[in-house]
Amino acid sequence: MTPLDLSRTVLDAVRCAVDAGELSVDLPERVVVDRPGPGGCGDFATNVALRLARPAGQTSLRVAEILRPHLADADGIRDVVITGPGFLNIRLAARSDLTAGLVGDVLTRGTAYGHGRALDGQVVVLRVPYEVRAEVVADAVARVVATQGGRAEIEHLKPYDDRSTGVLRPVPAPEDPAPLGPDAAQWALLCPAVHDRPRISADHLVQRESNPLFRVRYAHARVRSLSRAARLLGFAAEAGDTGDTRETGATGQDTLLTALAAHPRVLTAAATHHAPDRLARHLVAVADALFPLLPAVLPLGEEKPEAAHRARLALAEAAGTVLAGGLSLLGIDAPEHL
Repeated sequence: MTPLDLSRTVLDAVRCAVDAGELSVDLPERVVVDRPGPGGCGDFATNVALRLARPAGQTSLRVAEILRPHLADADGIRDVVITGPGFLNIRLAARSDLTAGLVGDVLTRGTAYGHGRALDGQVVVLRVPYEVRAEVVADAVARVVATQGGRAEIEHLKPYDDRSTGVLRPVPAPEDPAPLGPDAAQWALLCPAVHDRPRISADHLVQRESNPLFRVRYAHARVRSLSRAARLLGFAAEAGDTGDTRETGATGQDTLLTALAAHPRVLTAAATHHAPDRLARHLVAVADALFPLLPAVLPLGEEKPEAAHRARLALAEAAGTVLAGGLSLLGIDAPEHL
């Protein structure tokens, strides 16, 4: 967790306290976190309680006591200790704990990971013209809306219909995408934002790194291949400490974990903004973050499978699960072999 991430977490804790009626203050625009000073402890510290004490009409120590449980319950935080007049000293959870928790959640929920209740019970009316891209985008939006508890109803615009509510009118495709085949055609129509003109070309069929669709589908197929190979070697995925590898290092694995953690937010944004292109671009980011990990999943040479190999396989399978679920929502096949 970076200082910027932690700053947002502290701000969320303040927001929770305000929403619960425990504090009566205006939310600060930003919260500063830094290394603990003399007498402090943990990984980071913040003076937010001291800043809010006067506007809250309470002592800084009391404000810190109010914020502490909200902050301690946040993901990625192991403990919060109050020192001095009200400094909040934060100890972060170990990266291995964060990895195991996130990966375990993805593998437990499967392709339903990221589904939420942002649109619970809502009926979303999508009014589209009679045009192939509009139909494809509307179908994808309907599937994504369902992941957030909503239900989409698709209606067609009638001639001279000047109502604007619920209208989804993406820029039409310049030509018929059908010759690309179902999967590449779906990607060509869904990957660009609705206000951008889709590119209908054979580039979507090229099996090389320059093709984002190929990278996403190939990444999923590689994960499935690694899982089959692991079974032959007698081990299975188990969430835990992946260790650091020469191929990825901690930073590389953190990039993948960050992408996986962002998946629920991406699905919510894609559903609420009727923008399946956000999901498509997110899948490319997940695939690109996954590739550097793959060579380190299986033991090499005489090396025996260890806990780190099981954990790396679990992380790879979690990424593969997100890719499979995302492709399905876009109406695209996630191949076992490619």
